Amino acid sequence: MTIEQAPQKKSIAAIDGGFSYHHQSLRCEPFAHFFDEVIYIRDVPLTDLTQFGTLIIPCRTNAFHLAPLSEQFQSYMKAGGRLVVMGETFPDRWLPNISFTGMETNFWWWLEKGADLGVRIVDTNHPMSAHVTKEGATWHLHGTLDPLTKNQQSLIASQNGECLMFEDVSSYAPGTLLVTTLDPFYHHGCHFMPATTVFLDRFLTWLSEG
Repeated sequence: MTIEQAPQKKSIAAIDGGFSYHHQSLRCEPFAHFFDEVIYIRDVPLTDLTQFGTLIIPCRTNAFHLAPLSEQFQSYMKAGGRLVVMGETFPDRWLPNISFTGMETNFWWWLEKGADLGVRIVDTNHPMSAHVTKEGATWHLHGTLDPLTKNQQSLIASQNGECLMFEDVSSYAPGTLLVTTLDPFYHHGCHFMPATTVFLDRFLTWLSEG
């Protein structure tokens, strides 16, 4: 008698919100090879998300379209999936226990002599820190995720210690929630802010490792 092996989960899927910058970032190289599947947002309710180990919601996906999918996303994490939520998706409107505070964005801070945006990697022992550097995560800021709950571990922060990315491995165990206010898919897909291309290369490499 043979023992059937459980099908292996595909590593990474991403949602396409129908924007040109999503198409460019997700379906074109240098990053298309990271994604086993790209799912158009209106097809998400018809998709079995549990086949994917990681699901990415890229920058500026419309929160209006994400809100009706909240229960599906939470069920996906409770089944063991890792949900990665990028900037300007306003997850405080469609996931529980997330606090977002917007800020006025300074696009020209780097023109000042000796300027430092103040982004820092908080947990240098976290596996992500082997790939994502302070320089790679620095372009500009749209807001912060403070205050955090006891399950939310800050990975990237501002110079004032306000959270720019957190990981939660407990609230949806055995799944994981990773949330950031950074918006690299948008800027890479729009062909400006070179740091975002560097960030995505290292961030996606880390995600693809496990």
